[in-house]
Amino acid sequence: MSQIIALTNQKGGVGKSTSAVNLAASLASLDRRVLLVDLDPQGHASMGSGIDKYDLDKSVLDVLLGEASAHEAIIKNLPVNFDVLPGNGDLTAAEVELLDRDERQSRLSTALSTVAENYDVVLIDCPPSLNMLTVNALTAAHGVLIPLQCEFYALEGLSALLDTVEQIKESVNPELAISGILRTMYDKRTSLTREVDKQLRDFFGDALLKTTIPRNVKVAEAPSHGLPVTHYARFSRGSQAYRVLAKEMIRKLAL
Repeated sequence: MSQIIALTNQKGGVGKSTSAVNLAASLASLDRRVLLVDLDPQGHASMGSGIDKYDLDKSVLDVLLGEASAHEAIIKNLPVNFDVLPGNGDLTAAEVELLDRDERQSRLSTALSTVAENYDVVLIDCPPSLNMLTVNALTAAHGVLIPLQCEFYALEGLSALLDTVEQIKESVNPELAISGILRTMYDKRTSLTREVDKQLRDFFGDALLKTTIPRNVKVAEAPSHGLPVTHYARFSRGSQAYRVLAKEMIRKLAL
């Protein structure tokens, strides 16, 4: 059975899209069949996978609106070795477009149900906000992976996200669970990182993943080349960290 994991954090700049792309690539390198769904209007996950977000025949918005099937919109045979259901700025219209549609919060779930059996894992890159797109992702997902940066405001806003997860779980998706909290841009040399680290351990306990993603220039450079860091700089610290993350997720979720 395919595992569907939504990567979300309503705070931007925490490495969410970067983690989605590199986790997808790392899982693919470990012989998992992976689909990456780009549900963020910024389209960073699509571009980081080598797709021109400005030149899409069909996108995830077409799928949400019922104008294309997931099968028709998925881009395959990419150099990154995983498939992508791409997104772009057109998704900014989704909130309004979905208002008058039936079952508007479960449209992604319905679409993915037709293709999920072709994959071991589906990763959904959510927008940095709690809107209808995020609700669609959480309704479709089995688990939530929350990337966050070890900074002063790391926990700010997370309570709202956790409340939303709980509401979705109680109302439409009883399978939904927290798959892990991922610390990104991690620098254990700073006292602030160590302090926030302790807060996270106290707050999340076992949900806090052992793997941390370090600050690494190669991770930041890779998207401009349309590649995951695992392809762009295979032996960099960032690439190695995402491979370790993939192995931890495989063990944790039995992927």
